[in-house]
Amino acid sequence: MKGKTTLITAGIIIGIITVALVILGNPANMGYCIACFLRDIAGGLGLHRAGVVQYLRPEIMGLVLGAFVTAILFREFKSTGGSGVILRFCLGAFMMMGALIFLGCPWRMILRLAGGDLNALVALPGYVFGIWVGVLFLRRGYTLGAAGSQPRLNGLVGPLLAVGLLILVIAAPAFIFFSEEGPGSMRAPLFAALLAGLLVGIIAQRTRFCTMGAVRDIILFRDFHLFSGIAGLFIAVLIGNLVTGAFTFGFLDQPVAHTDSLWNFLSMGIVGLAAVLAGGCPLRQLILSGEGNGDATATVIGLIFGAAVMHNFGWAGAPPGVPAGGQIMVVVVWVLLVGIGFAVTRQAMAESREKEKARQDVQSTQTG
Repeated sequence: MKGKTTLITAGIIIGIITVALVILGNPANMGYCIACFLRDIAGGLGLHRAGVVQYLRPEIMGLVLGAFVTAILFREFKSTGGSGVILRFCLGAFMMMGALIFLGCPWRMILRLAGGDLNALVALPGYVFGIWVGVLFLRRGYTLGAAGSQPRLNGLVGPLLAVGLLILVIAAPAFIFFSEEGPGSMRAPLFAALLAGLLVGIIAQRTRFCTMGAVRDIILFRDFHLFSGIAGLFIAVLIGNLVTGAFTFGFLDQPVAHTDSLWNFLSMGIVGLAAVLAGGCPLRQLILSGEGNGDATATVIGLIFGAAVMHNFGWAGAPPGVPAGGQIMVVVVWVLLVGIGFAVTRQAMAESREKEKARQDVQSTQTG
């Protein structure tokens, strides 16, 4: 399911689902935000105590399980892993830290743009810039190595975690936190949210939907194939917002947003660069986790950890702006990501030279 028409249709369907989730109760311009929902899950589990963002979002569990079921049906479920697991965990944490400065993942950036939020228009070139920096590393040989075959249980960790979280949100035991005010208290009915997640998981698994991949392919190959799905999503949400009266044009008074342009740009740059180095945006990592990729599951756990760090240390952005700690964190994470890119690329180039030298030695021996 990779034709342009199919991708555009997929984007439109996902856009309609996103608008419907807002109508059913999810926060405005946040019908389906991967970073925001993983942050809420971290809060729901008590990993942070920001009371306004605590809820085990069924959309996330549905996303993983939809991808899992579809991968099983189409024989694409493969238990793989072992490719830079710790680094991927860190990259996931950094990705989330950038997203929570901007207040949204790349998907929500598109939703905010479709809602008229010009702060997202500032963040967009930051996201593209981060991906461009990541592409520079890719061109020089950056790789975390190929994932290898793993025991089947390793690939089932992601789907099993999704099932466990789903049981917890349905059972609602006393040790799970539910926001009574703020964005975390704004939610679509549980089973509607779960169904939405399942549908999006199925669509994203079949179409390889990924915001980072769309921009990366344009930069690397001038290929707008994946971007057509993003365009379909944007158009559908824009029309939906105009029809429902949810479109508000400008920088000010946007839902769950701030106007610190520099930090919006730099933070989404972090998300773009980390996504390239990790091999996928937050949405893609969840889909890969559903397909049995243990490395992606490690990245998702890193995303949740990053959310806990941001709120426990008070670094997350908020409508008043970005706190000083969050600003320092952005600079530090940029340095760390560039350092990871250089270090891994240098090692990959050295290994490539060693292999080439070994090949030449073999040829010389054979010739002699």
